[in-house]
Amino acid sequence: MQQPYEPTGPTTDSGAARVLVVDDDPTVAEVVAGYLDRAGYRVDRADDGPSALARAAAHRPDLVVLDLMLPGMDGLEVCRRMRERGPVPVIMLTARGDEDDRILGLEVGADDYVTKPFSPRELVLRVESVLRRARPATARQGPLRAAGLTVDPAARRVTRDGNELALTLREFDLLAFFLRHPGRAYGREDLMREVWGWEFGDLSTVTVHIRRLRGKVEDDPARPRLIQTVWGVGYRFEPAPRSEPAEQGA
Repeated sequence: MQQPYEPTGPTTDSGAARVLVVDDDPTVAEVVAGYLDRAGYRVDRADDGPSALARAAAHRPDLVVLDLMLPGMDGLEVCRRMRERGPVPVIMLTARGDEDDRILGLEVGADDYVTKPFSPRELVLRVESVLRRARPATARQGPLRAAGLTVDPAARRVTRDGNELALTLREFDLLAFFLRHPGRAYGREDLMREVWGWEFGDLSTVTVHIRRLRGKVEDDPARPRLIQTVWGVGYRFEPAPRSEPAEQGA
């Protein structure tokens, strides 16, 4: 059973979260590492998949900035293998226009992506956003429960009928949002703003995360009863599914 991920963040001895930057382009890696270093993060670097896995094993990162196109072992495989060792936030770097690759990155568990060429300042903001959401909640609100699901925001842990589910950070946030707002339909733009904190972005990100989340919480993901599609609007969480099933699809 995977333990809930607790990023060290500002509570480490050095007062900074550790970020592993994986990119075979030395110029990109140097620029990204430089901006993150100036933002106060501890930065490790690797230029290929095996080196990234070795560095992650030696010093567990709080977050990984991972280029999709790497020699020998691509970023998708690196992400899969890191996920096998335990949850860790991942931001993928992808080439502009490679939508299929971006979707694949989200499918294997990346929490966010940035397309090249990108603004290093934007990347730093994305790192801050993902790490902020990764930290255990300090709010007074207790666990959320519905339809056999229990979501504990403080521990960032989800169980279904007593069995713990392995969710990525965004999947957790998306499920918690649904449980806080049952029965209400939300468009993909609404979910991107409320869950991701973005005013605009690639809406396929929401679609992919809905599909992944359904695969983990639904009895039959092909005929979802909890996370229902509301055609022309978006999605609705039904803790007590109605007798008449909603039309399905992503």
